[in-house]
Amino acid sequence: MIIKKAVYKTSVVEKDKLIQDNVPEFAFVGRSNVGKSSLINMLVGQKRLAKASSTPGLTKMVNYFDINDTFRFVDLPGYGYAKVGKSHLDVWAGLMGEYLVGSQSLDTVFVLVDIRIEPSELDRSMLQFLIYHQIPFMVLATKSDKLSRSRQLQQRKALAKGLLIREELIILTSSESGLGKDKVLEYIENKVEANA
Repeated sequence: MIIKKAVYKTSVVEKDKLIQDNVPEFAFVGRSNVGKSSLINMLVGQKRLAKASSTPGLTKMVNYFDINDTFRFVDLPGYGYAKVGKSHLDVWAGLMGEYLVGSQSLDTVFVLVDIRIEPSELDRSMLQFLIYHQIPFMVLATKSDKLSRSRQLQQRKALAKGLLIREELIILTSSESGLGKDKVLEYIENKVEANA
């Protein structure tokens, strides 16, 4: 798949403004500083489509981007500063949780984790939340260019173990080198075609 058109659509801060129009959506989520904006920009081939907040954890908006006039990227708030509640199910009770559970257009959630860092409790609880609600997901291991090929594979194994998922659910990515771009776009293309 080639992304020829990617435009910012809108940002939402209230649950009743979340878009419900059956355009397939692929959401991106991860803790603050994981490189979400950079990865979205790499996938669409633009430098400034998604903007990183200068204060990590400050962005509380759901940001929508129209892609190729056929599907949408949704940039969800970083969860680096979320307060862990009594159970993993109420960690995401805010706008992000409303979007994840309530969106009729959501196809897949891409959960971003830094390949060099052990998964956090929030990363694990995000996956538990998605599994509990039967929401399809893939894990994107960011900043993979910082490691040698052999270390990448070792860390992929370690991530799978730490997140209690199969290795096939993890795609190695790098917004610097473009690693993983083709795999992510191929995954999206297959999903969009299957739903057409």
